[in-house]
Amino acid sequence: MPVTVLLVDDEPLVRAGLRAVLEAQPDIEVVGEAADGASVVPLVRQLRPDVVAMDVRMPLLDGIEATRAVLRSVDAPPKILVVTTFENDEYVYQALRAGADGFLLKRARPAEIVHAVRLVAEGETLLFPAAVRALAAEYGNRHARAALERAALTEREESVLRLMARGLTNVEIAGELIIGAETVKSHVSAILAKLGARDRTQAVITAYESGFVAPA
Repeated sequence: MPVTVLLVDDEPLVRAGLRAVLEAQPDIEVVGEAADGASVVPLVRQLRPDVVAMDVRMPLLDGIEATRAVLRSVDAPPKILVVTTFENDEYVYQALRAGADGFLLKRARPAEIVHAVRLVAEGETLLFPAAVRALAAEYGNRHARAALERAALTEREESVLRLMARGLTNVEIAGELIIGAETVKSHVSAILAKLGARDRTQAVITAYESGFVAPA
Protein backbone atom coordinates (compact mmCIF):
# COMPACT_ATOMS: atom_id res chain seq x y z
CA MET A 1 0.00 0.00 0.00
CA PRO A 2 1.32 3.48 -0.84
CA VAL A 3 2.03 6.08 1.83
CA THR A 4 -0.83 8.59 1.57
CA VAL A 5 -0.09 12.28 2.11
CA LEU A 6 -2.15 15.41 2.75
CA LEU A 7 -0.42 18.68 1.78
CA VAL A 8 -1.17 21.77 3.89
CA ASP A 9 0.36 25.10 2.80
CA ASP A 10 -1.07 28.51 1.98
CA GLU A 11 1.20 28.83 -1.08
CA PRO A 12 -0.20 27.02 -4.15
CA LEU A 13 3.25 26.81 -5.75
CA VAL A 14 4.66 25.03 -2.71
CA ARG A 15 1.83 22.51 -2.75
CA ALA A 16 2.25 21.97 -6.49
CA GLY A 17 5.99 21.41 -6.08
CA LEU A 18 5.55 18.93 -3.25
CA ARG A 19 2.82 17.10 -5.14
CA ALA A 20 5.00 16.78 -8.24
CA VAL A 21 7.92 15.41 -6.22
CA LEU A 22 5.89 12.96 -4.17
CA GLU A 23 3.62 11.66 -6.91
CA ALA A 24 6.67 10.73 -8.98
CA GLN A 25 7.22 7.94 -6.46
CA PRO A 26 5.37 4.64 -6.90
CA ASP A 27 4.97 4.15 -3.15
CA ILE A 28 3.58 7.61 -2.28
CA GLU A 29 0.14 9.06 -3.09
CA VAL A 30 -1.01 12.64 -2.46
CA VAL A 31 -4.67 12.30 -1.46
CA GLY A 32 -5.52 15.94 -0.84
CA GLU A 33 -4.49 19.55 -0.28
CA ALA A 34 -5.44 22.36 2.06
CA ALA A 35 -4.53 26.06 2.03
CA ASP A 36 -4.91 26.58 5.77
CA GLY A 37 -4.70 24.72 9.05
CA ALA A 38 -8.40 25.28 9.71
CA SER A 39 -9.24 22.72 7.01
CA VAL A 40 -6.95 19.99 8.31
CA VAL A 41 -9.13 18.13 10.84
CA PRO A 42 -12.12 17.55 8.51
CA LEU A 43 -9.81 16.54 5.65
CA VAL A 44 -7.88 14.12 7.88
CA ARG A 45 -11.15 12.54 8.99
CA GLN A 46 -12.34 12.26 5.40
CA LEU A 47 -9.12 11.15 3.68
CA ARG A 48 -7.30 9.29 6.50
CA PRO A 49 -3.78 10.14 5.24
CA ASP A 50 -0.72 8.43 6.68
CA VAL A 51 1.23 11.70 6.72
CA VAL A 52 0.27 15.38 6.83
CA ALA A 53 2.94 17.70 5.38
CA MET A 54 2.11 20.82 7.40
CA ASP A 55 3.38 24.37 6.91
CA VAL A 56 3.88 26.09 10.27
CA ARG A 57 3.04 29.66 9.22
CA MET A 58 -0.47 30.04 7.77
CA PRO A 59 -2.94 32.96 8.01
CA LEU A 60 -6.06 31.53 9.69
CA LEU A 61 -4.76 28.62 11.77
CA ASP A 62 -1.04 27.94 11.95
CA GLY A 63 0.60 24.55 11.89
CA ILE A 64 1.10 24.47 15.66
CA GLU A 65 -2.59 24.81 16.45
CA ALA A 66 -3.55 22.57 13.54
CA THR A 67 -1.22 19.87 14.88
CA ARG A 68 -2.80 20.16 18.33
CA ALA A 69 -6.28 19.99 16.80
CA VAL A 70 -5.51 16.82 14.84
CA LEU A 71 -3.96 15.02 17.80
CA ARG A 72 -6.75 16.12 20.11
CA SER A 73 -9.73 15.26 17.94
CA VAL A 74 -8.75 12.49 15.49
CA ASP A 75 -8.62 8.81 16.44
CA ALA A 76 -5.42 7.12 15.23
CA PRO A 77 -4.03 10.44 13.93
CA PRO A 78 -1.59 10.60 11.02
CA LYS A 79 2.08 11.41 11.30
CA ILE A 80 2.71 15.14 10.97
CA LEU A 81 5.71 16.44 9.04
CA VAL A 82 6.45 20.12 9.70
CA VAL A 83 7.37 22.02 6.53
CA THR A 84 9.06 25.38 6.91
CA THR A 85 11.44 27.89 5.38
CA PHE A 86 13.86 28.30 8.30
CA GLU A 87 15.35 25.45 10.33
CA ASN A 88 15.87 27.58 13.44
CA ASP A 89 12.29 28.85 13.42
CA GLU A 90 10.83 28.73 16.93
CA TYR A 91 7.52 27.83 15.29
CA VAL A 92 9.09 24.55 14.19
CA TYR A 93 10.14 23.70 17.71
CA GLN A 94 6.71 24.58 19.09
CA ALA A 95 5.06 22.41 16.43
CA LEU A 96 7.30 19.48 17.35
CA ARG A 97 6.56 20.11 21.00
CA ALA A 98 2.83 20.11 20.18
CA GLY A 99 3.19 16.62 18.72
CA ALA A 100 4.52 16.87 15.16
CA ASP A 101 6.72 13.93 14.18
CA GLY A 102 9.37 15.45 11.93
CA PHE A 103 10.77 18.42 10.10
CA LEU A 104 11.37 19.36 6.46
CA LEU A 105 12.81 22.49 4.85
CA LYS A 106 10.94 23.87 1.84
CA ARG A 107 14.23 24.21 0.02
CA ALA A 108 15.05 20.51 0.48
CA ARG A 109 16.04 18.52 -2.58
CA PRO A 110 13.41 16.18 -4.07
CA ALA A 111 15.21 13.09 -2.75
CA GLU A 112 15.26 14.60 0.76
CA ILE A 113 11.52 15.35 0.60
CA VAL A 114 10.70 11.79 -0.40
CA HIS A 115 13.04 10.38 2.26
CA ALA A 116 11.43 12.57 4.94
CA VAL A 117 7.92 11.39 4.11
CA ARG A 118 8.99 7.75 4.17
CA LEU A 119 10.86 8.12 7.46
CA VAL A 120 7.97 9.84 9.21
CA ALA A 121 5.50 7.27 7.89
CA GLU A 122 7.65 4.44 9.28
CA GLY A 123 7.87 6.17 12.66
CA GLU A 124 11.21 4.62 13.59
CA THR A 125 13.48 7.63 13.38
CA LEU A 126 13.51 11.40 13.75
CA LEU A 127 13.84 14.44 11.54
CA PHE A 128 15.17 16.68 14.26
CA PRO A 129 17.94 19.01 13.03
CA ALA A 130 20.73 20.47 15.12
CA ALA A 131 19.13 23.91 15.21
CA VAL A 132 15.93 22.50 16.71
CA ARG A 133 17.90 20.43 19.22
CA ALA A 134 19.58 23.63 20.38
CA LEU A 135 16.18 25.28 20.81
CA ALA A 136 14.99 22.32 22.88
CA ALA A 137 18.04 22.63 25.12
CA GLU A 138 17.38 26.35 25.56
CA TYR A 139 13.84 25.54 26.68
CA GLY A 140 15.14 23.31 29.45
CA ASN A 141 12.65 23.21 32.30
CA ARG A 142 12.03 21.58 35.63
CA HIS A 143 8.95 19.75 34.30
CA ALA A 144 11.08 17.84 31.80
CA ARG A 145 13.68 17.09 34.47
CA ALA A 146 10.97 15.86 36.83
CA ALA A 147 9.45 13.68 34.09
CA LEU A 148 12.81 12.05 33.42
CA GLU A 149 13.42 11.46 37.13
CA ARG A 150 9.98 9.89 37.57
CA ALA A 151 10.59 7.63 34.58
CA ALA A 152 13.48 5.90 36.38
CA LEU A 153 14.88 4.55 33.13
CA THR A 154 17.18 1.57 33.30
CA GLU A 155 20.78 1.94 32.16
CA ARG A 156 19.95 0.21 28.89
CA GLU A 157 16.91 2.42 28.31
CA GLU A 158 19.07 5.49 28.90
CA SER A 159 21.51 4.25 26.26
CA VAL A 160 18.66 3.71 23.81
CA LEU A 161 17.24 7.18 24.49
CA ARG A 162 20.62 8.80 23.81
CA LEU A 163 20.82 7.01 20.47
CA MET A 164 17.22 7.93 19.67
CA ALA A 165 18.20 11.54 20.28
CA ARG A 166 20.92 11.16 17.65
CA GLY A 167 18.22 10.15 15.17
CA LEU A 168 19.16 6.49 14.85
CA THR A 169 16.62 3.91 13.70
CA ASN A 170 15.88 0.78 15.71
CA VAL A 171 18.16 -1.26 13.43
CA GLU A 172 20.97 1.28 13.82
CA ILE A 173 20.53 1.33 17.60
CA ALA A 174 20.65 -2.46 17.62
CA GLY A 175 23.95 -2.32 15.75
CA GLU A 176 25.41 0.21 18.18
CA LEU A 177 24.40 -1.77 21.27
CA ILE A 178 24.87 -5.23 19.74
CA ILE A 179 21.35 -6.36 20.58
CA GLY A 180 18.36 -7.44 18.48
CA ALA A 181 16.12 -4.93 16.70
CA GLU A 182 13.06 -6.40 18.44
CA THR A 183 14.77 -5.84 21.79
CA VAL A 184 15.36 -2.22 20.83
CA LYS A 185 11.70 -1.90 19.86
CA SER A 186 10.72 -3.16 23.32
CA HIS A 187 13.07 -0.68 24.99
CA VAL A 188 11.66 2.19 22.90
CA SER A 189 8.10 1.22 23.88
CA ALA A 190 9.12 1.13 27.55
CA ILE A 191 10.79 4.55 27.30
CA LEU A 192 7.72 6.11 25.72
CA ALA A 193 5.45 4.58 28.36
CA LYS A 194 7.64 5.69 31.26
CA LEU A 195 7.97 9.25 29.94
CA GLY A 196 4.31 9.47 28.95
CA ALA A 197 5.47 10.39 25.44
CA ARG A 198 3.27 9.95 22.37
CA ASP A 199 6.18 9.08 20.11
CA ARG A 200 9.95 9.22 19.66
CA THR A 201 9.96 12.95 18.96
CA GLN A 202 8.24 13.75 22.26
CA ALA A 203 10.63 11.49 24.15
CA VAL A 204 13.65 13.15 22.59
CA ILE A 205 12.31 16.64 23.32
CA THR A 206 12.06 15.62 26.98
CA ALA A 207 15.63 14.31 26.81
CA TYR A 208 16.93 17.65 25.53
CA GLU A 209 14.76 19.87 27.71
CA SER A 210 15.74 17.95 30.84
CA GLY A 211 19.44 18.25 30.02
CA PHE A 212 19.78 14.46 29.85
CA VAL A 213 21.09 14.90 26.29
CA ALA A 214 23.03 17.98 25.16
CA PRO A 215 22.97 19.21 21.56
CA ALA A 216 26.14 18.39 19.64
